[in-house]
Amino acid sequence: MNPLHNIILPEPTLRRLPWYLAYVEILRGKKVRHVSSTRISRALSVDASQIAKDLSFLGVKGRTRIGYEVDALATALSDFLGFSHSHKAYVIGAGSLGLALIRDSGLSNYGLEIVAGFDVNHSIIGHREEGVEIMHIDRIYETMATNPAEIAILTVPAEVAQESADIAVGAGIKAIWNFTPYRVKVAEGVVMANTSIYAHLALIYTRLHTLGNDNL
Repeated sequence: MNPLHNIILPEPTLRRLPWYLAYVEILRGKKVRHVSSTRISRALSVDASQIAKDLSFLGVKGRTRIGYEVDALATALSDFLGFSHSHKAYVIGAGSLGLALIRDSGLSNYGLEIVAGFDVNHSIIGHREEGVEIMHIDRIYETMATNPAEIAILTVPAEVAQESADIAVGAGIKAIWNFTPYRVKVAEGVVMANTSIYAHLALIYTRLHTLGNDNL
């Protein structure tokens, strides 16, 4: 195992690393060989000294007046973030959002392989989306035995979010990626991440409203 994977990074650093990866991947596509922290800083509006500090957690060092080797930096970032390794996941809630995630082939570029979908709506149970079978939630236990996953992606209505998370964890899921507006609780040792579309939408609306008032 890479010893760097045992490093516990500050959360702000961890949130910035994918920004760096996205940018250096763009540079790699343009055949750029080296990049400085100053260039990354100009592109992403992050202080150059902060970038150097963030990358130092990965054991990546730039060369004076040359910077970082783009290929090596992209590989180091992808490996550290887990994007270069496959992680199997289930989607729980095969509505419009759940199906959109199943259909998003781009997720595989970041190491996420959705291998099954679950729902209680009999009109979609038994269907396949991009080769992924939609099954009744009761089958999650047998599916964990035959095609296990680490991650459950919750895209269910808020009123069944906690119940769905409990079922997933009970079946052996180790991480929950929660897209619902409800803040579910999980047992200690289960990884939890919330992606609140609604909270960010509210933030946009509020700031637009404030901006509109400032222009009056």
